[in-house]
Formats: sequence, structure tokens, C-alpha cells
Amino acid sequence: MALNMDAIGKPIGPMKKDYTWKDAVLYALGVGSGFSELDYCYEKDLKVIPSFSIAMIFDFLSQAAIASGVNLAGILHGEQELIFHNPIPSEGTLTTTGKIVDYYDKGKDKGALIVYDSETVHSSGKKLFTSVVTIFGRLDGGFGGKDRKKEPVVFPDREPDFTVEAAPSLNQPLIYRLSGDVFHLHVDPEFAKMAGFEKPIMHGLCTHGFACRALIASLVPGRPEQVRRMACRFSKTLYPGVPIRTLIWKTGDGRAVWRTVNAESGEIVIDNGEFEYGDIPKDEIRFDGRTAIVTGAGAGLGRAYALELARRGANVVVNDLGGARDGAGAGSASPADQVVAEIREAGGQAVANYDNVSTAEGGANIVKTAQDTFGSVDILINNAGILRDKSFVKMEPDNWQAVLDVHLKGAYNVTRPAFAAMKANGYGRIVMTTSAAGLYGNFGQSNYAAAKMGLVGLMNTLKLEGAKYGIKVNTVAPIAASRLTEDVMPPDLFARSKPEYVAPLVLYLCSDRCPVSGNIYNAGMGFFNRAAVVTGPGRVLVKDGEDPSPEIILENLKAISDLAGGKEYRDLNAQVGDALAAFQAPAAGAPAEAAKGFVSTAAVFEAMPGAFVPEAAKGVDVVFQYNISGDDGGDWHCIVKDGSCDVATGVHGSPACTLKIGDEDFLSMMNGQFPPMQAYTSGKLKIEGDIMKSQLIEKLFRLS
Repeated sequence: MALNMDAIGKPIGPMKKDYTWKDAVLYALGVGSGFSELDYCYEKDLKVIPSFSIAMIFDFLSQAAIASGVNLAGILHGEQELIFHNPIPSEGTLTTTGKIVDYYDKGKDKGALIVYDSETVHSSGKKLFTSVVTIFGRLDGGFGGKDRKKEPVVFPDREPDFTVEAAPSLNQPLIYRLSGDVFHLHVDPEFAKMAGFEKPIMHGLCTHGFACRALIASLVPGRPEQVRRMACRFSKTLYPGVPIRTLIWKTGDGRAVWRTVNAESGEIVIDNGEFEYGDIPKDEIRFDGRTAIVTGAGAGLGRAYALELARRGANVVVNDLGGARDGAGAGSASPADQVVAEIREAGGQAVANYDNVSTAEGGANIVKTAQDTFGSVDILINNAGILRDKSFVKMEPDNWQAVLDVHLKGAYNVTRPAFAAMKANGYGRIVMTTSAAGLYGNFGQSNYAAAKMGLVGLMNTLKLEGAKYGIKVNTVAPIAASRLTEDVMPPDLFARSKPEYVAPLVLYLCSDRCPVSGNIYNAGMGFFNRAAVVTGPGRVLVKDGEDPSPEIILENLKAISDLAGGKEYRDLNAQVGDALAAFQAPAAGAPAEAAKGFVSTAAVFEAMPGAFVPEAAKGVDVVFQYNISGDDGGDWHCIVKDGSCDVATGVHGSPACTLKIGDEDFLSMMNGQFPPMQAYTSGKLKIEGDIMKSQLIEKLFRLS
């Protein structure tokens, strides 16, 4: 099996890994720690050995190896580089994403190098480490690719500054493998002999962990959090029970080179070791090279956002019409100019824009200002707003429309061209500004509340349309002192509601560190929480074909209104799917004697044209894509158009909906043993695209 050239550069992950202090301690024991290093082995004030990071991404490494097509019978861990951005906490969830970087050909019978890199982020949002792995595929050379030449690591021509002796036990691999690397080569004598070894060998990464402990003890004793980088090449295998010696040379401030040798034979086991250490720089969210647009940035919240974005490296378009609080007047350049002057005086980059967001031309020109001045648009904060408060009966049409024009239509006018630019670049962050008045209601603000909830609906669609282009869209509901709220908020509350207390959340949502999209957050006075639309489980009120009546609603209002066990939906299809599922009895499925007898996935698709019901397809124009996983799986698509049905293998370019399911579950479903709705609600059947179109399948086919 040849290396998969198409896999280069394609994303792998995200892959999640939950861990606790016990996992960190088990790893420490697996790499030789004990009572002499109790900080690594005792949950009280536990410190995590940095090389534990590798044990947490074995799943990623496995998936990367499979994606590359490397011959698993001949793989060895060739090189490993770890770059640490923050200390590893003692528990949490890790999310790893990465890719195959490239393949290098050492020649026929000499093997190949497969390079992966990945980044791992903790559930706290902090990026913990970057891993660059080079796998040596002993059986994959000779494919005609380029070779890789690397500059060798230079070792000082003198005795090492530190020599650390260690004695891995005969049982060391049995402990280490419990951290996740369960490859048979390290435990199964027969497998080891088949691979050319006299007995199971030490994990190279276990020896790597011994070396990491030695480096910390010598260079930053008791301070694993100061490890910045560790790189090496694995040179020779080592058998369990053989003593090792790690040799360390200091080469400069915060730098060292190292190697680990077999203490009995003197052979180098790990070579080309590099180690960097010292205080880890402050983990600061930065926007260097990014361009941000902030509307309504001449004062209040917008000004706070613009100043902080610029302080953290962003190029900022400061948009403000400079009008009155109610939107009246011709406007003024002064507010935007003053903010730009503040940014430039502090050494930042900014440009003023005075266009009105309530017109399509104004929105387009705001985006054009960003592109003409800085070359791109990466961030948009829709912050511009006005107030025209009146009770609903006194709410004249012009006051109603003026508020919607600035808040809702204004967000559309700026977001549409910005979204197009972000889509073309494959990256974007958009923040909408809603309000507690919209989320929960406020007397005298019907126009404002309606506009603010409209922005939530806009976000809900853009989060879906932007997902595959790296565009994340979120919404903030601020409580902040500004000219819009100075005579609305009580004086003591106004004094405690500085815009600077909202800005941290908004800047986080604008950053590349933000993993979420489609969320709503309340923010103010240093208090933050998330708001969401939650849907209760509800109740089916149709019995024996009888239509529901208002009286039945009255009788069941408590059950209909109950939010216990409620659910947050991320799109319309998910909610509709659950509504349809409510009519599906949770039975285990049809009895075996009712099975239709399909014995293979291919047999189902061969039978589909014959099961097609042309009279049911009048006016139907739809493509169903099936992605069946498993040994008996594959890709098929079915085109229904003009009363005809064509079934073919492969992936269609534009299906109406895509059905994804495992081969065994698919056959059970098609044989009547696994109701389709039960398959869907259990997560075994996943439907992407227009879920309503999938409901046509039972109408169009009779597989009996």
C-alpha cells in the first residue's frame, strides 16, 4: 500500500482527550518517577512532566498514521519535537488538531519519513503545546519523492555538564503502555521476534520521558513549568532493564543539547537532543497582522474595543457617523478621529471611517476602507446603535424603522461584504451586539428589542454558513455605561458599568483562540454568563388519528411547558428531527423473521431502482448521497428527477442531503431490524444538508 499523497495538508481532528491527575501520575510512574520525585506522583500540588503531552495525543498519531497510508508493520518513531506554550494542568480535556506536513523518500529499501504536526489546546482555552513528529516508515521508501537533509546538532567538544544515570525496570514497558501506547512490539514476545527483535523493546517515548526528567532535574530542578522546547531523534532500540545515561551540555542562556546512551554498550539511544528552558512568556491574546472593523467606535463600548484591539496588534477601522444618540443630525468626524488619534499616539495602526451603517453603500464603503488601507478584513464588531424609546402605542413608524435600520439592517449592510471577504480568505470573526432588552424584554424598547433579537437570528444562520470557511459568529449582550444608557441606568450601576469590563469577552470572541460559534453571552461589571434558547422535550398529543384540540392543549399545558430535560439546538434540522422522532416508538426493532434479507450494502443499492415508485416522484428533483462506513461500506448516490431514479457509486457534487451510517447499522435498518428514526435519534445515522428531503426516501422506495 503506497503512501497517500492526497492526505498532505488535510486537517486531522479535532480529537478530544479527557484526563485526570491519575493519568498524569500513571505516566510519571511509567517513565521512572517515584518517591524521590513526589511532585509528579502525588495529587497534592501535582506537577505534570511536560513529556506527558505525547501520551495525550496517541489517538491523533494513530489517525495521522492511518491517513498517511504508511505500512504499520514497519513504523518507528523517528524524531520528536515539543514546543510548550503553557504548563500542562493536572486535569481537563485536550483538543488536538493537526495535519500531515510532508513525506520524504530515503530510497528503496531505506524507508520514508512522514512528518505530522499538531497543536493541543486545554479546555480552559489555553494552547498547551505544539508537537512535530517524524515517523520512519521502514517499508515505504522508493516512491520517487524528495529527500530531506537537516543540519546536525552540534555538541561541545568537552565533557557533559551533567550526567544522569537511570535504570528502567524489566517491567517498564508494561507500566508505560497503560498511558496509551499499546503497540504489541513492547509487550508480545512473539510479535517482537516477528519484527526482528529477540524480545519486546522499550518504548522510545518511555526513554524520552526518562530523559525529560533528567533534563528538568539538571537545568530547572523542581520547575517543569519552565520547559519551553524539547527535540530529539531516536537512534537505537533499548531492551527493558538496560541502564541508561543522559548526557547534558549547556550551550547558552536557557539552551542545552543532550543525548541518551545505553550505559552497558555506550550506544546512543536518543541523539540530536535540544532543550530550551526559562520563564514562559505571558500567554496574551494577540491580533498582530489582523484587521478589525468596529462600528460605532467613536465612544463607549466601540471605543474600548478599538483601543484594546489596537493595543494587541490589530489594524483597526474606527467607524462612527458622529451623530446624536437618537441618530439625528448630519454627523461629525470628530469622535472617530479622536479614537484614531489615541491609537496612533500609543503606537497602533488605525484609520477613521464616517459612513452610515444604515445604508448598503455605507456598509460596503466601511469594508472597502479596511481592504484599501490594510489589505484584508479579519474581524467585524457590529456595535453601532441608536435609541428612540417610547411605549409601543406611541411608537411611530419612523422611530421604529430608524432603530431597525441602524441595529439590524446596519449589521446586515456591513456584515455582507465583510463575510464575503472573510469567506475568500478562509478566516473570520464576527461579533453581533444584542441586549438584555431583546433577550428578556424591557418596557418602552419594542423597536430596540426587536432589532436586537433579529441579530440573534442573523447570527444563527451565519454560524452555519461560515463554518466551513473558518468564520465564527457570536453575540454579546453588554451591560455598559455609555451615552445610550447614562439616563437609563441607575447612577450607582452606571458608575460600575465601565465599557472596559465588557471588552475582554468581545476581544476573546474576536480572537483565533475562540473555538465557539453561535453563542450568546451577557457581559457587564465583570460578570459573564451564556444565554441560550432551550427547548423542552414536549409531548405528542395525537392519539388514534384524532387531531389535537385547544382543550387537549389546556389539559397538557404543564407538560408542554416543562423545560426539564430541555435541549439547545444548533440548527433547524436538529429540532425538526427531534420533533419527527417524537412519533417513533422506542422499540428495539422488527423481529428477525421480518427481515428483508439484504446480505451486503451493495445489494441494497442494486435493489433501489427496482423498488422505486415513479408515481410518488412527480415533481421531485433530489439527490441522496450515502456515505457508508466500515468494511462493507462505500459511497453511493441516488438521483431522482422527472420520475426516474438513477443509482451510482461515488460522491455527487451537490446532494440535497447526505446520510452517514456504519455498514452493519445500515443493513439492520434496511432489513427492518433498526427503525430509521431510532437510528437517527441514537446518533447512528447522521443526516447532513436538508433533513426534510430525507423524509422523501420512505415515500419514493418500497424495499420489501
